[in-house]
Amino acid sequence: MLVDLVQTLFSALTIGSMYALIAVGVTLVYSATRIINFAQGEFVMLGGMVMVSLYGERGWPLWLAILATVAVTVVAAALLTRVSYRAGQPGGLITVLIITIGASMGLSGGAYHLWGGDVHRFAPFSGDAPIDVLGAAVAPQSLWVIGVTAVVVVLLWFFLKRTIWGKAMRACAIDRTAASLMGIRVGRTVTLSFVLAGVLGCVAGIVMTPLTMIDYSGGMLLAIKGFSAAMLGGMGSVAGAVLGGLVFATLESFSMTFVSSTLKELVTFVVIILVLMFLPNGLLGARERSSLAQDELLE
Repeated sequence: MLVDLVQTLFSALTIGSMYALIAVGVTLVYSATRIINFAQGEFVMLGGMVMVSLYGERGWPLWLAILATVAVTVVAAALLTRVSYRAGQPGGLITVLIITIGASMGLSGGAYHLWGGDVHRFAPFSGDAPIDVLGAAVAPQSLWVIGVTAVVVVLLWFFLKRTIWGKAMRACAIDRTAASLMGIRVGRTVTLSFVLAGVLGCVAGIVMTPLTMIDYSGGMLLAIKGFSAAMLGGMGSVAGAVLGGLVFATLESFSMTFVSSTLKELVTFVVIILVLMFLPNGLLGARERSSLAQDELLE
């Protein structure tokens, strides 16, 4: 029983770390634009696939392959911003939402032509020999996933809280009009949010592919998982996105281990629906207090 519990906890932390990175990316773009970027999962796919080519097949040094993969993803995220988001464009947010879905389909189609329909994987960073933890066999790559996610989240927190660009992103998330009047270039801030979201997805793809493998079609499902985790934690909250990803993965892992693998998706989405029914803003979302408006009181 203890072995199963430890094994499940590490599985939840590993998968939850990936969900957290995706959910934080979704949150960053939503905070800056108020849209859901359904191409977020394709950044995970792109990061994994490019690493397969550079590190797995061509034998590039790990550090060089990672830098090149991140650079490719940054370019893709910047291009997505250019084609999808323009302040005040006709059609509004629905148009942008459809564009991100189309971009997701385009990226997955391009990946199919480049890498084919097979499932891909490259060698783990520290080998395949499992580590014994209280009798449970933990893959070394799982520790990489958890550790890298923790470092990335801390760096992102420092960026948002301590740097001028991070403060500009937070200002735009609160009120883009006021931020613009204060001299903040909203367009550049939106581009930065897309780029950071792309980098987060890319990092998730790099560290997870040795464990879960990757193919051209997995991006949309990952985007839905990330969106669900962000909603569960509280859309617009980075801490909530991390918490939502971990809670989401924990529900999946424990239901699969102790209930039934066939009920994994059902259990998690039922819990999310219940949370959103009673906590519409998520676990850590802003709490709104409703009251009678002044006009209503005067009638």
